[in-house]
Amino acid sequence: MIYLDNNATTYIADEVFEAILPYLKEEYGNASSIQHKLGRSANHAVEGARAIVANHLNVKPKEMMFTSGSTESINMVLKGVFERYHLKGNHIITCQTEHKAVLNTCEYLEKKGAVVSYLPVDPNGKLDLQLLRSSINERTILVCLMAANNETGIIHPIEDIAEICQQNDTLFFCDATQYIGKEKLDLQRIPIDIVCFSGHKLHGPKGIGALFIRRKSKPIQITPLIHGGNQEHGLRGGTYHSSGIVGLAKALEVIDYSTNASTLRDYFEESLLAHIDECRVHAICHPRIPNTSNILFRGVKGSELMTNLPNIALSSGSACVSGNRDPSHVLKAMHLSDEDAYCSLRLSFSRYNTKAEVDTVIQELTDAVTKIRNSSPLWQLYKTEKLK
Repeated sequence: MIYLDNNATTYIADEVFEAILPYLKEEYGNASSIQHKLGRSANHAVEGARAIVANHLNVKPKEMMFTSGSTESINMVLKGVFERYHLKGNHIITCQTEHKAVLNTCEYLEKKGAVVSYLPVDPNGKLDLQLLRSSINERTILVCLMAANNETGIIHPIEDIAEICQQNDTLFFCDATQYIGKEKLDLQRIPIDIVCFSGHKLHGPKGIGALFIRRKSKPIQITPLIHGGNQEHGLRGGTYHSSGIVGLAKALEVIDYSTNASTLRDYFEESLLAHIDECRVHAICHPRIPNTSNILFRGVKGSELMTNLPNIALSSGSACVSGNRDPSHVLKAMHLSDEDAYCSLRLSFSRYNTKAEVDTVIQELTDAVTKIRNSSPLWQLYKTEKLK
């Protein structure tokens, strides 16, 4: 199996696996049970990991907390901010191409009285920053915009967004799940208020994520999503996932930002465009994270193409909507027709992929597309009409 679905989840790095093992067997204490040695050892590991995660983002350890992943963090922030700030306002700004964790939570909050503005994007997935600026009003309590799109890799100008939010005294919450681990994020340089990400997107374990909440002179108020003990200063109850936390920190420690993911992605796209006609890379001229390619193979359904590529792991959209028969909401927001959205595939590379694998994928994709098109009367009609 050649694995090119790294935006869905990633192979756990060997260094991460080795770091986790002791906390699954020998060092199994509860990190909150500091009355005995095993508990203190686990607590020391958790706090050491917190410092590593904070250092990676250039923030203070007290500004970092651990969750089960970005979906939990998103629910906590959106619901928690709405509950705490509803007397100030009920307006939330997000985007039509956000992850379903954001969109579905916003839909839920609309039923609770929230007013949500879903900003559109242009055909390249680009936001209109002037529209963002003009959408903020005296009732706006939160701007929620991702750093990089999980389906297309498109990068939003988060530094400019943070500046706009600061100028309007509005909280900015950024889902950086696909961004961290592929691009460096310095939160001293970019003053985002709240940031979340997940370990399993950057060769760490599943079931662990981190949430940054900036410490400000006027503290950010968030109602806890999970009540329980006093873990994470009462913001997130529950026993610490010590092995996962250690694994998340180790995954950040071993990131190499000079890896070959972007080189492989660019080589793949150039080769594919040269081999297959009526093929288009979405947002190829827009800034993207270096590992992601979303490609339209006109006249070839993505589902049919994947069936013809049993030894290649790729995706027809986000893993969060697996089994959904609707076209990608991201591509639809980018003004694609239903047909073209259905005929698009996402490939997401990692540092573990090789050029030999990419060459194999190019050949198998080319053969599969040719086979499907040659057996399609509709494609033959399309080509005949185009030649007229």
